[in-house]
Amino acid sequence: MPRPTVYSSSRPARRPAGAAAPSDAAPSEPVAPTAPATSQPAGRPQAVTLSRHNLYALWGALLVLAALLVTSVWLNQRSVPRKLTQEDIDQAVLRTLETTTLPSAAARAVETIAPSVVRVVGFGRSKNGKDEVERGVGTGVVIVDKGIILTNLHVVQGSDRIQLTFHDGLQTTATITGVQPENDLAVLQAHKVPDDLEAASLRSTNDLRPGDQVAVVGFPFGIGPSASAGVISGLGRQFTSPEGKRELGNLIQFDAAANPGNSGGPLVTMDGEVIGIVTAILNPTPARTFIGIGFAVPIENAASAVGMSPF
Repeated sequence: MPRPTVYSSSRPARRPAGAAAPSDAAPSEPVAPTAPATSQPAGRPQAVTLSRHNLYALWGALLVLAALLVTSVWLNQRSVPRKLTQEDIDQAVLRTLETTTLPSAAARAVETIAPSVVRVVGFGRSKNGKDEVERGVGTGVVIVDKGIILTNLHVVQGSDRIQLTFHDGLQTTATITGVQPENDLAVLQAHKVPDDLEAASLRSTNDLRPGDQVAVVGFPFGIGPSASAGVISGLGRQFTSPEGKRELGNLIQFDAAANPGNSGGPLVTMDGEVIGIVTAILNPTPARTFIGIGFAVPIENAASAVGMSPF
């Protein structure tokens, strides 16, 4: 009677813990090598971990690109300036006028002419002939930077010595090189001049009109340099001195304050340009102080005293 076939179980026999594997294992059944241990948590597939890492990198790249785009747009907006409008300009001008105190026209004129104004003092001898005394104080204006100065003849006439004081404080003597009695003018040559001496700018009187603003700079009663301002009151005026010794014509009448000591000084426009030489004031009283009427010799006549044409 044939023996029934006996099949062995495919599941290996269970061994007690710590028991060694049987040494008689069949050579046809090799044991698979054990995979090295990793830090991968048990039960988390590796494919899922790589996918999330790539997703984080993608989001990071998108954020960087977005930041670069925003920066580029901002820089382009800054590089293109906004076009100014007339309203912008008006607002800027208005703000400047409200916050800045500008010098007056007269102040600018005085500042322009001041470096060319000279104090003139004439000295003579006392009655006993021993002492030098001051005979008169007046003003002069430099018309050539070599030290040629215009003043009034009555300021220096009869002086034994003429002393000049320039704008920078330099003092020197001077010589009379020319006179024009009909216009009460004298031309002086300074014996020494400052290195940076400035000559005044001269302007024709042809386009002057009553009402034009003018300024006077000089040394009234020896005080100065002093400035005053006013307007041209008239043109082509005549003047006769109280003693009747001087008769002058074709004068510029002005109302800027002038007093003894202003004689020989410049009458200037608001641009600081000389249009005349102050020569007299009208006061019918013995006081001989300013009451609102002054006269100046037109600069054309004054320049002819030097033998030059200013225009």
